[in-house]
Amino acid sequence: MIKFERDETIKEKIKDIVETLNLDHIDLNRLSCVRSKGSGAKRTIARCYALSKIWQLSLNLQAHYIIEIISEKYDRLSESEKTKVLMHELLHIPFSFGGGFKHHDYVTNKRIDELYEKYKKNKEFFKI
Repeated sequence: MIKFERDETIKEKIKDIVETLNLDHIDLNRLSCVRSKGSGAKRTIARCYALSKIWQLSLNLQAHYIIEIISEKYDRLSESEKTKVLMHELLHIPFSFGGGFKHHDYVTNKRIDELYEKYKKNKEFFKI
């Protein structure tokens, strides 16, 4: 059985990524982070979920996103790989922040590596 719990440490890491890279389209007030344990997923480390348009309309809510990290896979990664996994999930969120997704033709390893390099440079710049 899969168990889910909110994870504020992941949320803080995502906040750091969003602020460091100026990803202004991501509304942190409408983004939740969840840690799961017990998933049978074979190759999945994390997932991004969205509140679709029909749910938004029916519940009279704006779009919300959830990033789930699968503890058994994510926790074994180095810090740099954890950051890249979170960047991967953030790249799925479109600039409209409207409940849709960007697919893997946009969310590529090349794009993630470029974003990670920019993140590292920005972190170094602000250390000075």
